[in-house]
Amino acid sequence: MADAPRHGPAANTPSAAATAAAAARARLAAARADTLAEAAALSREYDGIVAANALVAVDDEHDPEGGSTAFERAHVAALLARTREHLQELDRALDRLAQGSYGRCEDCGSPIPPERLEIRPAAATCVGCAASTPHRPPHPA
Repeated sequence: MADAPRHGPAANTPSAAATAAAAARARLAAARADTLAEAAALSREYDGIVAANALVAVDDEHDPEGGSTAFERAHVAALLARTREHLQELDRALDRLAQGSYGRCEDCGSPIPPERLEIRPAAATCVGCAASTPHRPPHPA
């Protein structure tokens, strides 16, 4: 007997996997939009610091404000670099989602708990593998 076409509410219900993928895509898109907005704000802040310093002859060695200005500029630059790195992590997560490997640990292949993915949508490793990997500082932009 051939499969009969489905009719009624069940025919329009997406599978659990499709629903999970759609939810993940929405989380990643929202996180990406937030990260882009944060990067834009940090870029404006950095540009403002640079522009303000261009108007004043700053000599970090002799100007009492020079050291703090240099620190502020370096701090914002580091935040911007980390934000750009996070954007790349989100893009890689979107790639994994498109390839069907999203939600699997890149190190051991185990499923990444849904709770971890809700909190950290770009997570590429399970908690165990993440805990055993030494922390590396972000790369400068």
